[in-house]
Amino acid sequence: MKSRLVLLVASLMAVSFLQAQGLHFGIKGGANITKVDGKAMADEFNYGYHLGGFAEVGLGKKWFIQPELLWTEYKTRTADDFEDIINNAVEGSSRQEVKLNYLSIPITLNYRLLDWFSVHAGPQFGVLLNSDKNLLENGRDAFNAGVVSVAAGAQLNFGAFRITGRYFTNLNEINSGDIDNAWKNKGFQVGVGIKIL
Repeated sequence: MKSRLVLLVASLMAVSFLQAQGLHFGIKGGANITKVDGKAMADEFNYGYHLGGFAEVGLGKKWFIQPELLWTEYKTRTADDFEDIINNAVEGSSRQEVKLNYLSIPITLNYRLLDWFSVHAGPQFGVLLNSDKNLLENGRDAFNAGVVSVAAGAQLNFGAFRITGRYFTNLNEINSGDIDNAWKNKGFQVGVGIKIL
């Protein structure tokens, strides 16, 4: 019982100390407006969503780091020439909707231009959680398990509320090594968050 009380008091002191140093946590969600560039993919923007949490780590009055952990859905469609370009494509796979779910981890460096307005940039890492395995015969994966992107944007801060807009583009190809044509995902994310701690 005594050790639990000591652990509880130490945890509360640690949280108070970290908050005093500028560490905050929150939740966020929003829309993705993305497209996949490359042969065999439709040249159009599609809508998806993202949900998750964020942290703000203060580095003084003007700078802070904002890591996020997001469940992110991207959508695209295969183009009319999909079956002609992709070897062993399943018949009827052209104009098929593709849904990609990623665990996305953007880590941005933010600079406060004003108390309520900041700009940010940094890397975004993504781990593919699932993909449509019906695109190619024999269950071969069409997409890489991981992607690295660069993201940049701005954020409005109104008390505990955050409104974020950013642009991102992949640095590596999202297609697997089995596919010769390079596919890259790019687009915009618009989100709303609230600081809860």
